[in-house]
Amino acid sequence: MANTFRMTNSAGVGTSLSTIYTCPSNTTAVVIGIMCSNTSSTAVNASIQLVSTTSNSTNTGQSGSNTSCYIVKDVPITDGTSLEIMAGNKVVMQAGDIVKLKSSASSSLDIILSYMEMT
Repeated sequence: MANTFRMTNSAGVGTSLSTIYTCPSNTTAVVIGIMCSNTSSTAVNASIQLVSTTSNSTNTGQSGSNTSCYIVKDVPITDGTSLEIMAGNKVVMQAGDIVKLKSSASSSLDIILSYMEMT
């Protein structure tokens, strides 16, 4: 099994949920860092969503499968500053899982996502 560190980014994210990363087939990914930067001249709120398409999960929750949930929802980021979302935590993604981002203002957020893919 190969472990490869990677980074992806997106600039000028706006008010619609935008796909930042999709875990490829036959791959498990570990998100190790998410940095959001407010590039606008006013404060904005950022939301990062993990969309799980995993239907064969061993999740023991009520549904028996994974679902979509927010990593952060409407977290404020003042103008000209950035926010580290993960703060030492990790998120494990399975093939087909997606990380999405949106802002409360158009073209106002840049994001850098660091992760390790295991294939």
